[in-house]
Amino acid sequence: MPTTEHVFQAVAFVENLSLKDLAAAFTSGRRAGYELAVPLPDGGTAFMYPFGAVVFHGASPEARADILQRLRTARPGLTTAVINEELTVREDPAQQSGVVQGVLFIDKLTPARAGVIALTVGQSASMEYYENIVEQMFARTGQLVDRLEKSGTVSLRTKPLHRFIGEAVSTRSEVLSVLHLLDKPDGAWDDPAMNEIYADLRAEFDLLDRYGALESKLRSVQEGLELVLDVARDRRIVLLEATVVMLIVTELALSLLRR
Repeated sequence: MPTTEHVFQAVAFVENLSLKDLAAAFTSGRRAGYELAVPLPDGGTAFMYPFGAVVFHGASPEARADILQRLRTARPGLTTAVINEELTVREDPAQQSGVVQGVLFIDKLTPARAGVIALTVGQSASMEYYENIVEQMFARTGQLVDRLEKSGTVSLRTKPLHRFIGEAVSTRSEVLSVLHLLDKPDGAWDDPAMNEIYADLRAEFDLLDRYGALESKLRSVQEGLELVLDVARDRRIVLLEATVVMLIVTELALSLLRR
């Protein structure tokens, strides 16, 4: 039997998306849980997710451009897509299901299976965006710790550290809240064959290990920043105590001089 090839293309944005607001703009879309599926005129589908990812299945370049333009109209301030991810799926009943050299083979692609695949590709694209952010934060924290190691002290300015810690905590909370969708989707529970395919897809995109690495790096960033902040606070306290002592000594000296 002839094979049929499908292409899933994901784009990820910096901003999150409100499916409730988008549903009002894309009235033909079908919202289910954390997904808004919008049918395209050329027969493809655009899957939109609240974590800032849009996945196109079987969409022409013109259809993708139209959806992205409508998306920017419905979501003012949306930046240019920062991450792109792609997966090729081949329907071939004669081929054993699974991922081979980056291509997913499947006996039949149903709408439910397409939703599971789209979600996985979207998660991978979104995770790559967070990986870039966390890597930058990790490097900035390393610079602060290196300075502490070399000089034995840090700057007295704690406000930038407070902002950096707030950024780290906010990013960690967002990662945890967004990527909880790594839990197995309903389509995989209801379809034993898709359950195995979903496991192959997670392994192909290395989702669980990448998620664990993100958590570990974010934890290291937070702990490193808290250490630097503690040193800065201790230094300020020492300087404050020294200033108080100097004021007391000055007052005593002035009292003696007046006598």
